Amino acid sequence: MKFRRRYRSRNVLDQRAASPPTRGGLSGLPIGAAGGGIGGIILLLLFLFLSGALGGGDAPETPEQGPAVPGAPDPEADLVSFVSFVFDDAQATWTDLFTQSGESYRPAHMVLFREATNTGCGFATSEVGPFYCPADERVYLDLGFFDELQQRYGAEGDFAQAYVIAHEVAHHVQNQLGINDRVQRLAGRNPSEANDLSIQQELQADCFAGVWGKTTRERGLLEAGDLQEGLGAAAAVGDDRIQREATGQVNPETWTHGSSEQRQTWFQEGFQSGDSEACDTFGWT
Repeated sequence: MKFRRRYRSRNVLDQRAASPPTRGGLSGLPIGAAGGGIGGIILLLLFLFLSGALGGGDAPETPEQGPAVPGAPDPEADLVSFVSFVFDDAQATWTDLFTQSGESYRPAHMVLFREATNTGCGFATSEVGPFYCPADERVYLDLGFFDELQQRYGAEGDFAQAYVIAHEVAHHVQNQLGINDRVQRLAGRNPSEANDLSIQQELQADCFAGVWGKTTRERGLLEAGDLQEGLGAAAAVGDDRIQREATGQVNPETWTHGSSEQRQTWFQEGFQSGDSEACDTFGWT
């Protein structure tokens, strides 16, 4: 994917140089956070969470921008530029789409961290993977996850990384559209449907990521093989594939994000249509 080198976003808050906070007990996805089902799916096999429910905890103070090691060259500089560009580009797309609908888009922020961080949804470690916290409207990302994405899940290429970022931005879009709140209310009234609602919400985020993906093709940002990289990432993080690799078995009743086929299908739906209205995974329209 083509992007601007040495690009830094004002919406990306670099906390990599900060000492990670410590907290005892089991590490998991913070309460109310969404989209941890890439690095965090394996943890979800141990304990389930409802994606989109608002959580408690104090939001962190805004960190200062800075390299991983102050005063030293940043070995992740190119990756930070790429992440910044994709994050801003995805949000610019949604700003335009909201404007076309007569609405205003409120940009999210991204926090880059190492090992662990405090969020508006609570304490989190890097093991949960990238996630979005609706309470403070921030995406949290440990850049080391992209090594895991390639080495552990076999999802290679920069557009695989872009898919992950666009998926988390999509959770912010859902938050602004009131989808998170609606899912929470429905799940509260019918707890037995919580997993299905979580799957539908995650698949919609995949579709929204595809909507952004189509704009990158229209603007000449895609390179040969990029679409396949995005589809490969979507397949790699399907609940069925990760369950099979982790336990040797597949149990659809515990899914929270959807199968590899479902995730690919909805990402491709958004990419082909370029229309967020085509992303009604809930059947609400």
